[in-house]
Amino acid sequence: MSGHAVPDTPLGPLNFRPLLRRAIWGGTNLATQLDKPSGHLDDCSESWEIVDLEDHQSVVEGGPVDGWTLKRLVAERGSELLGRHAPLESFPLLIKFLDATDRLSLQVHPDDASAARHHPGYRGKTEAWYILSSRPGSRLWVGLHPGTTPEQLATALETGDIDSCVDSFEVRAGQSVVVPAGTIHAIGEGIVLAEIQQPSDLTYRLHDWDRVGADGQPRQLDLQRGLEAVNHSTPPIVPSTPSDAQTPCDSQCLVDRSEFQVDLRRVQGRDEWTLDDRCRILTVVQGEGTLEVDGTDCELPIGRTVILPAAVEQAALTSQHGLAVLDSHLP
Repeated sequence: MSGHAVPDTPLGPLNFRPLLRRAIWGGTNLATQLDKPSGHLDDCSESWEIVDLEDHQSVVEGGPVDGWTLKRLVAERGSELLGRHAPLESFPLLIKFLDATDRLSLQVHPDDASAARHHPGYRGKTEAWYILSSRPGSRLWVGLHPGTTPEQLATALETGDIDSCVDSFEVRAGQSVVVPAGTIHAIGEGIVLAEIQQPSDLTYRLHDWDRVGADGQPRQLDLQRGLEAVNHSTPPIVPSTPSDAQTPCDSQCLVDRSEFQVDLRRVQGRDEWTLDDRCRILTVVQGEGTLEVDGTDCELPIGRTVILPAAVEQAALTSQHGLAVLDSHLP
């Protein structure tokens, strides 16, 4: 029955097949830490869990809409899927895991206005990171030193003196960082993270640490558009660390922006949940548990991402030994 669904079959929790990406900075941690089907790759850089882009589509795995693309779900079952936010032309968020075995390039994503100037029909990209693991000393480069001018940044990129202009800090598991569109950034080596972002793949590479690609040549930079996209007025960015859970079932807001919101839900035992007519994406970042909806159980091992459609009114998260889930949604 793949690709066909009974019209009045209600949508329950939706699982999707991950889309694996390769890059020179990838490794094997997505297989070893998150059980992604990438064990045959030594350069797996990303696992796209939820995506609705022109050239990349999540596909449902299992259930009455097995084989449906996310784009088709939005088009044909949009009201059930998106609730208060329907109708939309495409799914509003992209969720991925990244394995930075090596350092990523220094880059910037445009905001909506900058994207529209250079790529009509595309949108900008604000993103947020949740650190799953990091080696001692692993760093993120995020944002500019206060007062950095465009000329100073251009000179630093030319000379390679990145730390003279770009802020950096060490991170550890459990911390989160919000990276607004227009913020210069790089993910350092030794970090595995979950990323929640606006659905855009526009990236302007500004500096690549004197590295060469698989062909032995330096990877292409996009300095003109990248420098134009950098927002020099973004306030300093620092990592956020959730406070200790006060109860066995605890929820804390990690991200509260106009583009999206992310809550960290921690469960030891059973957490019953009354939903509010909006689609939620649940991403397991620690432990394991079960999602219960209408008498049906959906297993939640670490690394699993599930869409909970807006039409679901009641749900429960259960875990015997502890579960931490990112709950991503629109405001």
